[in-house]
Amino acid sequence: MRHYLQFGRFGFQLQAAEQGRQALVMGILNITPDSFSDAGKFQHLEFALSRAEQMILDGADILDIGGESSRPGAPPVPLADELRRVMPVLYALRDCGKPLSVDTYKPQVMREAILAGADMINDINGFRAPGAIEAVKDSDCALCIMHMQSVPETMQDQPQYEDVVREVIDFLRERVDAMLAAGVERERLCIDPGFGFGKSVEQNYALLRATGRLRSELGLPVLAGLSRKSMLGAVTGRPVEQRLAGSLGGALAAVAQGAEIVRVHDVAETVDALAVWRMAH
Repeated sequence: MRHYLQFGRFGFQLQAAEQGRQALVMGILNITPDSFSDAGKFQHLEFALSRAEQMILDGADILDIGGESSRPGAPPVPLADELRRVMPVLYALRDCGKPLSVDTYKPQVMREAILAGADMINDINGFRAPGAIEAVKDSDCALCIMHMQSVPETMQDQPQYEDVVREVIDFLRERVDAMLAAGVERERLCIDPGFGFGKSVEQNYALLRATGRLRSELGLPVLAGLSRKSMLGAVTGRPVEQRLAGSLGGALAAVAQGAEIVRVHDVAETVDALAVWRMAH
């Protein structure tokens, strides 16, 4: 199955790795206070641009800019703060030669990001916020629809499903249908099962094993984000800063199951691991 993904100023012909196509690597660029040692705005921008330059040199295909932490237990960030973090970085990077994704669920941030040249909106809330679909429907940027149960502050308290794979597929199908009904072109859509967003360890791995099923039932590219997450720590016993090997294993497993995009912190290592893995297939 081959997918064309309209990605703002760019476009990608996507094909599952088992059919001969290397997965795209999306590098994570977090613009949040706990990502930096100094709270000054200039240092934030300087650090972010340096980090982005390194990820590009390391082989990132896409940069994903986020101004609000979505880790379990994280409180929401005021709109003004998110805009103040994200927009200077987006403006500074828009001519870097790589597609830029903005990780947000706020419609106003979506609007501002699109005006500034974002090529993708990556929404952990599946474009459910009032005005979210309206904010993105008339653009040409890619839209990543993710599944999340509850909200980041409470999502890992006690996630409940009768059949996690079926329920995630049904949710994503409903959101895809809502986007299509609003006039969004199918070629702009991709899906993310939302590893770690309101799922137990067992539920996360059930979804990972079902990546190909999501891809085939919904007929859309799959983006997988497992990098450094607690589902890896549960298997390896490693703290977050020691999960590189687990993250590489997770990325390779996702691609082997059919994911076309992997969202990662460690770009160079992921690019190398995928290159070696690809040569063996």
